Parts: sequence; C-alpha cells; structure tokens
Amino acid sequence: MDGCCEPLSNGAAHVQAVIFDLDGTSLDTEKVTKNVLKEFLEKYGKVIDREKEDKRLGIPQLEAAIAVIKEYDLPFTPEQFIDEITPIYRERWPKAKPLPGVNRLMKHLQKHGMPFALASNSKRANVDLKISYHQGWKEQFSVILGGDEVKSGKPSPDIFLEAAKKMGVDAAHCLVIEDSLVGVRAANAAGMKVVAVPSQSEADYASLANSVLHSLLEFEPELWDLPPFEDWVDSALPIEPIYASGLFSNGFLSEAEDDEPSAFPDQVLGLYFGWAKLSMNGIFKVLVGVGRGHPACTAKRKIKPWIIDGNNHHIADQHMQLSLVAFIRGLNHKETLMDLEKVVEEEKAIASASLDLPMFLHHTRAPLFP
Repeated sequence: MDGCCEPLSNGAAHVQAVIFDLDGTSLDTEKVTKNVLKEFLEKYGKVIDREKEDKRLGIPQLEAAIAVIKEYDLPFTPEQFIDEITPIYRERWPKAKPLPGVNRLMKHLQKHGMPFALASNSKRANVDLKISYHQGWKEQFSVILGGDEVKSGKPSPDIFLEAAKKMGVDAAHCLVIEDSLVGVRAANAAGMKVVAVPSQSEADYASLANSVLHSLLEFEPELWDLPPFEDWVDSALPIEPIYASGLFSNGFLSEAEDDEPSAFPDQVLGLYFGWAKLSMNGIFKVLVGVGRGHPACTAKRKIKPWIIDGNNHHIADQHMQLSLVAFIRGLNHKETLMDLEKVVEEEKAIASASLDLPMFLHHTRAPLFP
C-alpha cells in the first residue's frame, strides 16, 4: 500500500477460521467509553493526553493501569485504579453497538460452516458482559477467550494461538480481524493473516497487516478463499441503519462530539445513501459522502450530504438527522470529498432508484432514530 487510506491485499490465503477482536473491531465500545478516563482524571485535577491514550488502545488492562497511574501520578495501586474505574465503564457498555459489517460477516461465516472465535485482551468476565447485550453473539462464536485466560495478552500471540488450538485449526490457516496495532502485532507473531480495520490513521498498519480496510463493509471474502457475499442489490449493499445528527451548514453536516450517540462510528467512511430529516423541510432521499477534505491521512473526517431531487443550496443552518441504510463503495486511494463532487451524479442515480425499493422505503415510515 503506497498510501494511508487505500485498502491493501497482498495475496489470497486458504482460510479455515476467523478470529475477531472485540473492542473497536466488533463493538464500538471505545467510542461510548472514550471520555471515561478523561472524566476520571478531571476529578484528580489531571488533563488527559489523548494522543498517548490512543496509543494504549488494545493493551492488557493491568498494563494500561500501570501506565496511566505513572503518566498522571495518580494515588492508586493498579488494582485500586481498576476497581475504581471499571464500574464506570460497565455503565456504558450497554450503549456499544456492533460496528458496520460485523453482524453481516458473522452471519455469512455461520451460514457457510466456517468456525470463528472472539479473542480479546479484556478479562473474560468483561467480554461476556459486553456481548450479553447482543442477541445470539455468545452462541455464534465457536470459541471465546479473554486476556486473563492465557499467559500473556496481546501483543503476545498466546490468545490467538489458543483460539486456533481450541478450534482445531492450524495458525497459518487463521485470519485475524483487528483494529489496534497491539492486536495486529499479536497476529503477526502467531503467524496468522490479519485484516486491520483501524479507527485511527491507517499509515502505521500498512507494513504489518495483509489488508487495511475502512470498515468490514469493504471486506471481500473471496480474497481469502471464502465464499463471496450474495447480499448486494444491484450496486447497493443494504446495511443495518447507521444514525447521526448535527447542524447542516455550508453543504456539510457538523457532527456531534464523537462520544455522543448522535455521531457516526469512526469506521464509517465512503459513500452511503439513506434518509435525511431536516428541522424545517421534512424528509428527503440523501446520498452521503464520509471522508476527508484533503488527502492527508491526519485530515479530519467530514460528512457531505447531497439531497437527491432537491437543492442543497436552499437548505442551510438546519438541524439534520441522517439514517444511512445502504453502502455503495469505499473511497479510492487518496480520494477526497472534493473528488466525489465530480462523479456524484452517477451515485445519486443509484441511490434515487434504490430508495424507491420497498426494502429501503419502509425506513421513511419508521422513526429515523431508534
């Protein structure tokens, strides 16, 4: 991969089992709990260093606790810190939703008799609690492992090797799906293929992962000798609705703070379509581009709604609610929202025709937000 935002695939592998990470890969727990540490530190007069905390994503709980105590000079032992902060995290876990494409891939693997495991650095009790809010998840996984069930957590390969052993599959025939560098390194150490679906800049993953995707909606099973998906409707992929809201101004949606339920998951990037509800103008068909304003990997994500059969210029400074119901495609190498303006008419036509189908039209009769 010669750029930070282009999916990479470097050859097929005969995959016989898939291993999912949990936090930030399967469930959006990291978004709903993002401000827990910030709020906790504020009680002790400390200011969070977001950059350093992002780099700690995925590491074992005890290791993270030791690092946080040292970094912020907190008056706790690691065990005391964990006992104090864990109940706050638990209060927010029920709000964590499956990330885009996860349920789709799990159902696809189950349909074709492919075993798949869940391997998380979280303690097993916490893993069980997080997935308990999602019907059928516990029963679907062939194996579930927490970080306290192996000798060493990620980046050690122990948890992935144990998952493979319990499934009866050789490590070389396992495909790992991860969001963190810690997890990707663990998969490398286990001798497994790995698909990275990071919430941060993809640049650091390019040389370590076999494939880097914006979301699992871009996952192509046939690249791994798995049966292809058969759920596309012409040029559109029906998805579980994804919701967001904010102020629509100057042609863009100003998204809410990213720890709020009204914000898109970090992995939402690409072209989607669905329905937009405006505070003064009613409900419209909408094509939505989610991407960066310029090619730099660190550029902030922007949301560009195009009203179909209408004019964006006549709508300004209104509250907008979005319900995305289908995915068209991801963004190409270094493609920006400005680039999309040149080709958007074709995608508008796809969205307009698709939204007249009964499978998408029913969303207008239901609440745009759950």
